[in-house]
Amino acid sequence: MELNELQVIRRQSLEEIKKAGIEPFPAEIFEVNATASEILTNYENNKLDYKNVSIAGRLMTRRIMGKASFAVLQDSTSKIQIYLNRDEICPGEDKVLYNDLFKKWLDIGDIIGVKGYVFTTQTGEISIHVTELKLLSKCLNPLPLPKEKDGVVYDAFTDPELRHRMRYVDLIVNPQIKETFIKRTKLIQSLRNTFNSRGYMEVETPVLQPIHGGAAARPFATHHNALDIPLFLRIANELYLKRLIVGGFEGVYEFSKNFRNEGIDRTHNPEFTAMEIYVAYKDYEWMMDFTEEMIEKAAIDVNGTTEATMGEHTIQFSRPFKRVTMYDAIKEHTGFDISAMNEEEIREVCKKLNIEVDASMGKGKLIDEIFGEKCEKNYIQPTFIIDYPIEMSPLTKKHRSKEGLVERFELFVNGKEIANAYSELNDPIEQRERFEEQARLAGRGDDEAMPIDEDFLRALEFAMPPTAGLGIGIDRLTMLLTNQASIQEVLFFPQMRPENK
Repeated sequence: MELNELQVIRRQSLEEIKKAGIEPFPAEIFEVNATASEILTNYENNKLDYKNVSIAGRLMTRRIMGKASFAVLQDSTSKIQIYLNRDEICPGEDKVLYNDLFKKWLDIGDIIGVKGYVFTTQTGEISIHVTELKLLSKCLNPLPLPKEKDGVVYDAFTDPELRHRMRYVDLIVNPQIKETFIKRTKLIQSLRNTFNSRGYMEVETPVLQPIHGGAAARPFATHHNALDIPLFLRIANELYLKRLIVGGFEGVYEFSKNFRNEGIDRTHNPEFTAMEIYVAYKDYEWMMDFTEEMIEKAAIDVNGTTEATMGEHTIQFSRPFKRVTMYDAIKEHTGFDISAMNEEEIREVCKKLNIEVDASMGKGKLIDEIFGEKCEKNYIQPTFIIDYPIEMSPLTKKHRSKEGLVERFELFVNGKEIANAYSELNDPIEQRERFEEQARLAGRGDDEAMPIDEDFLRALEFAMPPTAGLGIGIDRLTMLLTNQASIQEVLFFPQMRPENK
């Protein structure tokens, strides 16, 4: 590996440290009893509690002034100033720890541990007076820290590709982004608490599946050598969770990593997190009410309010959410009433609306294209789009009162779908017919059509109770609750093209 000038200097410092008998990557424990945030928050009211602190973090700045120096230490919670005096941290004649280690060999980004007591400087800044210093890990690459002059910040680490590719650096030099991921965790905890409070069981289902079912999407394919069979990374966990309902659980849920072999954009990543829940003896009307309740609660748990800012919009997550049928939405935003049209008539509507279609698309996909192109962007506030055409929903129970429709809803917020739910189809004979129709679409070239899952059909033949199911895109919901326009900002490590060396 070719090193630049700064990397060479740091490695030279590393060798000097070793020659001085100092271990640059020590293995022993360094006990920490305080954090920067805790000290800054509590010191003024509890000064006696901070006479003996031990803290560790990265060296972010330093000002060397002869025998005394100031530096800034950053731990996982905040930054705090530290003060070092040569004669205190180096008693006696051995001044190497200060004169050489701190003044010459330590670099910005090095991880150090310090012990001492907290005090307030003459300028009023809460600081740690260091009595012991220990190098815990040498940083061999310089940090891309921003520079500031006359109140203007230069060279900030803001390039999205670099930030996403080197998230570990992003978290160091832009610590404010941690708040997004803290809120993501709060969101998941909120949903989990809601489910657990009702007695629903968290489960795990296979990631490697012999049949890629449960959604319309292209899978990632792999091969199991020992069994000599093809396997697929799951595109959804729906069919396995419904098997558990057949087996006797009345409520199951899973936070799952799903994988779809599709493009990457602001709202899509090939690997994403979904939450799916299935509750026996319920229907999609009940699930709509439940979804409103859980998302309203999640917004409060994450942000302390039902309001969330998303770009120029203020999203209101308080109940109730608006409800609009799929056909009414299309009529409102295109002027076409397609409710009684056949496939060819809908294809003609697509042409009139300048929507690109091809021969592989059946009626369901054509309707989906119309809605996606002309309608969904208009639903900024939380809106349930309900009562979908049967051709769009091969796993959904027929509508009990509306011919040709199914009992399904999707929740749209800020122009994007974040949840999808059904009254689940539990008739095994009808389910087989729906799968066979998907197989015919696959024969026409639709590579997202669902395959026939014989084991799932067998499970339904043992009787699945009436069931409501729901899937929520955790990444997209996190975007809404943290005001992030790109899915890459709510994933620690989004998928990217190989790095160009």
